[in-house]
Amino acid sequence: MAVQESRALPPQYVEDLQKDYGKQVTALTAAPLATDKFAPKVAGQDQAQLDAYTMATTQGQGIGAFQPYISQAGAYDQAAAGALGQASTALGQAGQFGTAAGGFSGPSAYQGFMSPYQQDVIDATLQEYDSQAAQGLAGIGQQAAMSGNLGGGREGVMRAQFQNKSDMNRALLQSGLLQQGFTQANQLANQAFGQQSNLANLQMGIGQGQMGIGQAQQGLSQNQQSLASQVPGLYGQDVNALRSAGAGQQAQQQAQLDAIREQNRLRAYEPYERLGFQGSGIQTITSGAPGQYQSMVQPNPTPLQNALGIAGVGAGLMTGYGDYLRGRNTGQG
Repeated sequence: MAVQESRALPPQYVEDLQKDYGKQVTALTAAPLATDKFAPKVAGQDQAQLDAYTMATTQGQGIGAFQPYISQAGAYDQAAAGALGQASTALGQAGQFGTAAGGFSGPSAYQGFMSPYQQDVIDATLQEYDSQAAQGLAGIGQQAAMSGNLGGGREGVMRAQFQNKSDMNRALLQSGLLQQGFTQANQLANQAFGQQSNLANLQMGIGQGQMGIGQAQQGLSQNQQSLASQVPGLYGQDVNALRSAGAGQQAQQQAQLDAIREQNRLRAYEPYERLGFQGSGIQTITSGAPGQYQSMVQPNPTPLQNALGIAGVGAGLMTGYGDYLRGRNTGQG
């Protein structure tokens, strides 16, 4: 028995809109989307950042900027050590000269400068004096003999007076010789004391001067060490200032690149969004459009078609039953 069925068809203008929309979609999606125009881009480093990197990594500036000051401090330390060593030597010599000078002072200092031949000189001088005194006494005797007073009281008086005066002169001569030796020895002792004292004072001045130089060199070394600790921080401030300024410029460039990227992305997706809006509009239009009905008459199925239909139903049942069994086996039925 023939079967008659009816189905609703859209209006012609709806079909035309759908066909035109389909053509637009096909044309738009036929070519790949040029995503390279809005691919992410990273702004390059600003010149200030590059300068900061160069400053931070250049030997003698950021890296090792402290080294010249450390080297100079070492030189000052070496000079200080030399000066202090010389000061120690000079002060030691000053002490030695001072000790030597002390040996040339005091009441017995002259004894070391007395001539070892002084007594021989005194003895020879007195011997000569005694010889001359004896000749003087002999002359008194001769005078007494010539005047006829030999052995008389007058001769005795003259001899006594001569002898007393001779003994006194002899004592004065001897004491004068001793005084002369003492004076010379004492002068030599004083000269030696003065010389050693002057040398001690000279070495003391040299030692104190070298001590001052050494201390000054130590102060310069400490200044250089202080600069060595400060310079890296100062360079670091400059590096950070450049890096910060460059980062601001890089951020601005990145913002511009991101804005261009977003603009390109919007421009690339604009046709798709437009089609999306258009499709929504077409859907709104078609959903409210009146339908047209078309009737169709289908002839009765042939015995073969009936058999195929029954077989299809059976196959469907078997398939469903197989799915049921598989579900039970897996614990899902």
